[in-house]
Amino acid sequence: MRSEVTRRDLLRTIGATGGAGVLFETMTALGLAPDHADRHGPDFHPPRRAEVAGDDMPTVLVIGAGVAGLTAAYELGKAGYDCRVLEARHRSGGRNLTVRGGDEERDLDGRTHRAEFADGQYMNAGPGRIAQSMVTLDYCRELGVPVEPFANQNANAYVHRENGAGRGTAVRFRTAKADVYGYVAELLAKATDQGALDDVLTAEDRERVLSFLEGFGAIGGRADGWAYRGGSRRGYAEEPGAGERPGVVLGPPPTLSEVFASQVGRAFSFEFGVDQAMMMFQPVGGMDAIVTALERAVGVHRVTHHAEVRALTTGADGVRVVYRDARGRDQVATADYCVATLPPRLLARLDHNLGPEVSAALAQPRPTASGKIGLEYQGRWWEQEERLYGGITQTDLDITQIWYPSHGHHEARGVLIGYYVSGQRAVEFGRLSPAERLSRAVRAGSRIHGARYRRGLTSSFSIAWERTPHIEEGWASWPSRSSGHYALLTRPAGRVHFAGDWLSYLVAWQAGAFLSARDAVTNLHQQVRAT
Repeated sequence: MRSEVTRRDLLRTIGATGGAGVLFETMTALGLAPDHADRHGPDFHPPRRAEVAGDDMPTVLVIGAGVAGLTAAYELGKAGYDCRVLEARHRSGGRNLTVRGGDEERDLDGRTHRAEFADGQYMNAGPGRIAQSMVTLDYCRELGVPVEPFANQNANAYVHRENGAGRGTAVRFRTAKADVYGYVAELLAKATDQGALDDVLTAEDRERVLSFLEGFGAIGGRADGWAYRGGSRRGYAEEPGAGERPGVVLGPPPTLSEVFASQVGRAFSFEFGVDQAMMMFQPVGGMDAIVTALERAVGVHRVTHHAEVRALTTGADGVRVVYRDARGRDQVATADYCVATLPPRLLARLDHNLGPEVSAALAQPRPTASGKIGLEYQGRWWEQEERLYGGITQTDLDITQIWYPSHGHHEARGVLIGYYVSGQRAVEFGRLSPAERLSRAVRAGSRIHGARYRRGLTSSFSIAWERTPHIEEGWASWPSRSSGHYALLTRPAGRVHFAGDWLSYLVAWQAGAFLSARDAVTNLHQQVRAT
């Protein structure tokens, strides 16, 4: 017992005098810290203070307090680096933005939009979901951020087609899937049974494939010509009940031609992607719980808001940054190294001495506009009247998607995402005033859900990322990664290192920002050790 108290006292003293980095390395030496491989995966080995010669650890300026910037400061700080983060906006997180009542955002035109959500209600204006395979969940575990399921797929959600075949109709996902899979199974079974695949299938294989297709598509057997005729997989017009109420099955299905002409299959093909498949998750209480935890781990005192970086120069002895503070005055900050995590188009605008090749590389990623609107309702009609607990409705209307909240079930209020748009649709919404965005979103949503979509609507908040100061894009994508520009920016420019989801193969995901930051941290640490 006395040994444990002594060890705890020792660690408390080390943490108070040496900081988090020294404390973490001491815990590692004592076998009290989590194993690096367990926390970060096999490809990342966090820097260690013991690997740097000398008593004084280098100083690092991090430009941007988004996920990439805070992660870089966090990982470097654990090794004892003295980090300071400069953020142009009034809050940390970048596009990781959870909007609650009282929050305000001002766009590039000077228009201010204030959220009027009730207490406890919120919308994730940027990232809203996390795939199981992503390192984001590892950081949630490490930082103590609780998570809950996010219903990315819901058989009760809708596929709505306003144009082409099936115009103006909305069908449940389960119905659309049953029809698409059923007719695909019918076609493939007929082709297989008629010998069209005999050059690749043995007789035994043929029977196995036919047996699979019969179950997969709920089709008739050989005696029935492998026909798809619908069935209970499509859903019920009247749900089964007790007594003499077996339920009324939907049907009959549309014809094969009608189903494929409607292109409903495109609405759920995304589910096969590893980054979109269930189960997915979200932090409890809002996505910005990740930002709050990172900022706390870095040290709130190390993050300076309202610090708009204007110039960045690198030299043999360090870096120099000029930024404009909240009062509009220019300030100068210096450090041994820098990690720059702004969107590439904003980095390209800085007055810098990083060279023409870096300037050319920063101009390569193409910005994509994106936006969302949150609609708050007094009642959760989607649960009570349509049995929708989470999930996403896909539509060819200009709103693209409607997200039903995966939290707060059975509460009195709720906020759903009335549109999530990107590309040209986002540009068009972004040009509108907040009131016009609301009107357009409600008008489109009413085509799917009817009058209930207007009933009980109390407030809304919309974001257009391409019109948001100090961000100006939803994400940035590379037209090519083989030109050398991408590779150039994964290496340091003097003492400046770059990081962000745009320097990963997970563009637009927080996981890309985490992984890119870890690459920058590794490269910076190697540079320090080499010098």
